[in-house]
Amino acid sequence: MMRAQARDLPVRTALPALERALDTHGAAVLCAPPGTGKTTLVPLALAERGARVLVAEPRRIAARAAARRMAWLLGERVGGRVGFTVRGERVVSDETVVEVVTTGVLLQRLQRDQELPGVDVMILDECHERHLDADTAAAFLLDVRAALRPELRLVAASATTDAEGWARLLGGAPVVEAQGVAHPVEVVYAPAAGTVRPPRGMLVDPALLAHVASVVRRALAERSGDVLCFLPGVGEIARVAGLLSGVDADVLQVHGRAPASVQDAVLAGADRGRRVVLATSVAESSLTVPGVRVVVDSGLAREPRMDHARGLGSLTTVRASRAAARQRAGRAGREAPGVVYRCWAQAEDARLPRFPAPEIQVADLTGFALRAAAWGDPDASGLALLDAPPEGAMAAARSVLGAIGAVDAAGRATDRGVRMSRLGLHPRLARALLDGAPAVGARRAAEVVALLSEEPPREYGDDLAAAWRAARRGTDAYGARWRQEARRLAGHLDGAWGAPAAAPPDDAVVGTVTSLAYPERVARARGEGAFLMASGTGAELGEGSRLRAAPWLAVAVADRPSHAASARVRLAAVVDEETARAAAAHLLVAREEVRWEDGDVVARAVERLGAIEAAVRPLRDPDPGLVRAALLDGLRRDGLGLLRWSRGAQELRQRLAFLHRVLGAPWPDVSDGALLERTEEWLEPELSRARRRADLGRIDAGQALQRLLPWATGDAARLDELAPERIEVPSGSRIRVEYGEGEQPVLAVKLQEMFGLAETPSIAGVPVLVHLLSPAGRPAAVTADLASFWRDGYRAVRAELRGRYPKHPWPEDPSAAQPTRRTNGHR
Repeated sequence: MMRAQARDLPVRTALPALERALDTHGAAVLCAPPGTGKTTLVPLALAERGARVLVAEPRRIAARAAARRMAWLLGERVGGRVGFTVRGERVVSDETVVEVVTTGVLLQRLQRDQELPGVDVMILDECHERHLDADTAAAFLLDVRAALRPELRLVAASATTDAEGWARLLGGAPVVEAQGVAHPVEVVYAPAAGTVRPPRGMLVDPALLAHVASVVRRALAERSGDVLCFLPGVGEIARVAGLLSGVDADVLQVHGRAPASVQDAVLAGADRGRRVVLATSVAESSLTVPGVRVVVDSGLAREPRMDHARGLGSLTTVRASRAAARQRAGRAGREAPGVVYRCWAQAEDARLPRFPAPEIQVADLTGFALRAAAWGDPDASGLALLDAPPEGAMAAARSVLGAIGAVDAAGRATDRGVRMSRLGLHPRLARALLDGAPAVGARRAAEVVALLSEEPPREYGDDLAAAWRAARRGTDAYGARWRQEARRLAGHLDGAWGAPAAAPPDDAVVGTVTSLAYPERVARARGEGAFLMASGTGAELGEGSRLRAAPWLAVAVADRPSHAASARVRLAAVVDEETARAAAAHLLVAREEVRWEDGDVVARAVERLGAIEAAVRPLRDPDPGLVRAALLDGLRRDGLGLLRWSRGAQELRQRLAFLHRVLGAPWPDVSDGALLERTEEWLEPELSRARRRADLGRIDAGQALQRLLPWATGDAARLDELAPERIEVPSGSRIRVEYGEGEQPVLAVKLQEMFGLAETPSIAGVPVLVHLLSPAGRPAAVTADLASFWRDGYRAVRAELRGRYPKHPWPEDPSAAQPTRRTNGHR
């Protein structure tokens, strides 16, 4: 018999339609606003009809809260007709007909036994949040219904979701809507007065947190009731809690790492006094915080991101979506009229994303890929998913799974992979547990993996061995959860490995296990707290870290902001080179490396652990082909000036460039790019005989260029005719032509030697640009039209220079004068 409060829940009016949909179609989408009872009354009502109901919640706190609320409605304690199971904690009995689990626990059950024996109705709650586990569970359940248990009934429930999309996914399932009795919520926009920097990675501007704290104080002064404040993460919650010191209210912190006792106390309500509840997005849905009449929304959320190229996964701070903002605001109107203070300007609302990004599109998919492979669908192409997994992310995931032996060459799960998929761990950690146990002992391997599966509090420090010791001593909430998880993992090993005969020290144990989990992140020191990981990414330790002196590290947690060149190490373990090599053996490559470096050929035999040079020795007799490639690289990088360019070679290149520009084929392109593309035609065999930079400097570039002349067509014989080195001028002198970079060849000649020449000489049909020089060889005039110069320009030059050079002829009519190379006195 349920309490009277259950009869007042608005979702009760939708129960008949939901039951009809399940009876006729076997599946339904339930859309019910917050506070209507969809999480609590619906499972109990279905159980009253004789069904055994399994409810999946995205978070542990929501699973516990939902179970306790349902048990309360029945007037019972949890463990009777209503129970729950989360990782490391199970409270059920033979009487249990409604069990609440996390989606992670649900996936483990599905992988152990796809039929879900004993379950009649499966409810996926809060499916709008688009967590990867929930999307995966939905896909697996649809497979189960289609192939094994068509009688299994399925409900996708949410307060705000893509109802049509879920209905299509469930095979055209009916959409059942419950009308809520929502209390009005006033919206107050409260942007910061000063400039607030946008979040970067995990960094949130302290100015915003100070502003959020001030808005909480304002809300306490202006409104009655408890205040629920949404912040992106644990660090921000702690910072704002410190800023609220002295307020006339109890300040409580709710997040996934908070002790169950604290979470329960928050959800139970206050006996006396006001409360300020600082919470992450765990408080957005699935539970009601009693007494809350005011919500303060920072406007920020945390989402996972994966850098597949570097193998670094992390959380990043983003603007909360409009859907999340609605959910958060709704917390203020669950029990009575309320108000939400939004810490941003109203004009920014339109720029917020409509929904949070589906986790399948942005997260590390290694665990998903292993589950899909163990399910029998390695590429996940047959799974019913609202969003397909990105191909690049799946390829990166399969690469990791292949390296740890979880899948075969075809992507199918191996026996080892199936075992890994049932451990309730990321595949990397499953590998560390299975391979670490024989080396360090089952219990110690389980303890370190438990430490890696949930990052310890920052106050434990960045040294994983020290964090391990702190967890052993700790009486805090983290220590309790860690011990529980370590016991669970040790149980999976079935006592197969005890402690090794010679127990290694803590540093060696954590180093071994961590490097097995993250072989791409073994890192070698390169000075002053900087390291290079095997993945090729740089890593840096914070000032004061005792790990800075370590020659090698195994990096467990690191994040690399988009603007940073290196990742910042958050948690790592000291390892030795032997351990690093063993863990990352698949990355160990020995090869000859010949390359152009610092202006010359460097030939070495290199043993690399990924990007790390583990061992190097000089090569005395490198492969000629590699040497030639290195020399070509040097020519590309440092230029063709590495060859010997005599004046004649330079002039030949300029003449050929001129002919190619003016006449085109068959005259060759002799630009740097063209010459580098045709090295086999003009630089062989000299290039093949070269071994170092000095050898390049001995190659006669002019002689080599001769090979590019159009000998086959016979045009090569006309080179001197078409682009002569010298031109004979009226004085009888043969003057060198400069072809240079300009459009016209240049003839620099003394003015008196050109007397009597009316027409400008031309080369290959291009008029020469004549630089007329004074008797001292200095420029006097430039012209491409001698006739015009004699007529119009000469008079001014004659007036300027005849007094300066009286011994030289300066006739009045230069076009009819006798050219000369001599002064007047020698005529």
